[in-house]
Amino acid sequence: MIITKTPLRVSFTGGGTDMAGYYSLNGGAVVSACINKYIYITVNPKFDNKIRISYSKTEIVDTVDELNHEIAKATLRMAGITGGIEITSIADIPAGTGLGSSSTFTVGILNAVYTYAGHLLSPAELAEKACQIEIDILGHPIGKQDQYAAAFGGLNHFAFNPDGTVTRRQIRLDDTNARRMSRKLMFFYTGITRDANGILSEQKSNIAAKIPTLDFMRMQADSMYDILTTYGFTDDFGRMLHEGWQKKQELAAHIADPQISEYYDKALEAGAIGGKLLGAGGGGFLLFYCDEWFQQGVEDALGLRRMDFRFTKNGSKVIFSS
Repeated sequence: MIITKTPLRVSFTGGGTDMAGYYSLNGGAVVSACINKYIYITVNPKFDNKIRISYSKTEIVDTVDELNHEIAKATLRMAGITGGIEITSIADIPAGTGLGSSSTFTVGILNAVYTYAGHLLSPAELAEKACQIEIDILGHPIGKQDQYAAAFGGLNHFAFNPDGTVTRRQIRLDDTNARRMSRKLMFFYTGITRDANGILSEQKSNIAAKIPTLDFMRMQADSMYDILTTYGFTDDFGRMLHEGWQKKQELAAHIADPQISEYYDKALEAGAIGGKLLGAGGGGFLLFYCDEWFQQGVEDALGLRRMDFRFTKNGSKVIFSS
C-alpha cells in the first residue's frame, strides 16, 4: 500500500500569466504558498486484475480504457499500469473552491502510482508530468502554477519561461514574518463551488487582448518576491492583493459576481487592507489581509465560515509505504 499527502495552494499574485498563450510571449510569474489542507491518495494491489477507483463515486472496470475518471486514466497509461490496482482519494476541502484541487489530485495520484510502480519522481518531474496530463493530454484550459505549487510546497516565486521551463525561487521568511503572515491572512468560504473551466476558457481566449493587464500581474509577482525577501511581510502585501484583484477582474467576465463583490466591499469597510477571490473566480474562498484588531469586525460583517489554516513547507510526499 502507498499513501500520498499533497497540499492545496493559495495563489497570491500572477495568476493567468502561467498560461502558455502568455508566458510563451513575455514569460509569466506567480507567488503562491501551500497550506495544511490536503488530498490523500491511496494505492493498493487488487486481488484480481480489475481496476477499482473510488472518489466521489466508485468505478470497477476491466481495462484502463473503460475508466471515466480522465486524470486517473491518463496517469495509469503514463505509468504503464494495466490492471490489478485499487485507488482511493480523500480531500480536506471540496473541489471547485479555488485552491488548485484538480492539479493537487493529479500530482498526488502521480506520486502514488509511480511509487507503487517502483519509480520515485522528483518534485520537478511530478509537476511536469502533471502539466503534461492536464494541459497536453486532456486539454484543460489551465496554466502551470498549481502543479508546481503542489509538487514543491512552501512559499515560492515561480517563473514560467518562454521556452516552457519553470524556475522556482523559494521565499524564506524569518519566524517573525512567518507568524505575521499566518496571523494577518484570513480565509472565508463563500459556500459557492464552481467548475472553473468556463471562466478559464474565456480567459485563455482573451489573452491577446489582455496583454497589458497580464504584464502588470507578472511584474506584480516579481515585486511581491522582492518585497517579501527584502522587507518581509508588511502592509504592502495587502495593498498588492487589492491591486491584483482589481486587475484580475479585467481578464474575463463572471470572475466576480455581485455577491462576491459585496462580500469584498464589506470586508474592506470593516478594516481589511486588501484581498482576492482565490482561483479562477466565480466562487470558493475569499482571502483577506487584515490587522488582528479588525478581524472580528470583518468576520461579523461577512457572516461567512472562516477557515483555520497553517502554511506548510512540504509538497507532495509519500507518508506510508508497505
